[in-house]
Amino acid sequence: MEETPISISQSVAILVDGNNIERSLESEHRTQSIMINFDVLIPRLLKGRGLNRLIYFREGKNISSKLADRLQSKYHGSVIPCHKSADIPLSIKATQLASKVDAIIILSGDSDYVELVRHLKGAGVRVEVCAVESTTAEVLREEADYFEPMVKEDCFSLNQGQNKKKRR
Repeated sequence: MEETPISISQSVAILVDGNNIERSLESEHRTQSIMINFDVLIPRLLKGRGLNRLIYFREGKNISSKLADRLQSKYHGSVIPCHKSADIPLSIKATQLASKVDAIIILSGDSDYVELVRHLKGAGVRVEVCAVESTTAEVLREEADYFEPMVKEDCFSLNQGQNKKKRR
């Protein structure tokens, strides 16, 4: 008897703690010139599900307009500058989105999000965490419904991009 493939229709929000992920990538790869390759990571995280929102939270005013433009044009995403850390703005946005999405993927390994994860799960939202495994708090990994490690293929080196441009 042949099994019929199951079609999963879920709406997903991806919320990125930019400072946490940037520090984790720098620590893991021992370079300051490494960034998330959203074109690889987003489809891998969505696994065919629909993207409802993509928001990149970043502390400080020094935010790349190139990143903001790229997220907007490719994913209708946005970059939100934060006064201090992204913890509170990201948590508020996640709580606001909880009734509008089936799943929220948090890109951060920060244990400060444990209570948010518990709250969202209590509200019936599937919570996934994606972060650099070596810098992710064990308690956050355990609390999430699913943990997806960020791997080298999910990143690119800014130096490589500059070298490619010079070769042309």
